[in-house]
Amino acid sequence: MANNAISALSADAPAVTIRNRMATPTKRVSESCALTMSAVLCADFLAPSASPGRPSPVGSKKETALPELSETLVEPDPASPSATVLELDELWSFVLKRANKRWIWIALCRATRQVVAYVVGARSRATCKKLWQQIPASYRAAHCYSDFWEAYQLVIPSEQHTAAGKETGFTAHVERWNNTLRQRLGRFVRKSLSFSKSDAMHDICLRLFLHDYNRSLALL
Repeated sequence: MANNAISALSADAPAVTIRNRMATPTKRVSESCALTMSAVLCADFLAPSASPGRPSPVGSKKETALPELSETLVEPDPASPSATVLELDELWSFVLKRANKRWIWIALCRATRQVVAYVVGARSRATCKKLWQQIPASYRAAHCYSDFWEAYQLVIPSEQHTAAGKETGFTAHVERWNNTLRQRLGRFVRKSLSFSKSDAMHDICLRLFLHDYNRSLALL
């Protein structure tokens, strides 16, 4: 108590404690400093930024920077019919939950292994028609190989289409490509904890992968 008070003793009077007004209350000062520092930090945290950022739509920057998929393709040799042979297949995927199925339709060039066209949608004739419309002009006269799914036979001209089973090997490359996609992107794996929460992100991630994949083959 030497710092905070002065004791006065006498023979006839009980002990009297007189507080020293000049003493420094160390505990209260430390508490005051802590409160002051907290207030400063909170004020800095809550203060508005000088230049607040403007949020942009999900994936908009990357999506707008991508060219058309046809621009990533190697131009086929028009004198070689085998240079434009296509293998077609559809790949199952989902968005948010397994009930929301999204089929990925792929047209793969057998000679270059590049993805010539793709579309995401239902496993229907309408989606197959969209795939056929997405095929570039340089591949429109190509002969196409697919499985026995009825939509192919309804959309592709019969003289340009051959339906074949897996044992023939006519669709081996596109079926192998399906495995490549699932190995590279976890959201397209059949049984996985990874999945897309929106159709927009599902399509953007696929587009980014396809552009990178085609360009890597174009450099070989």
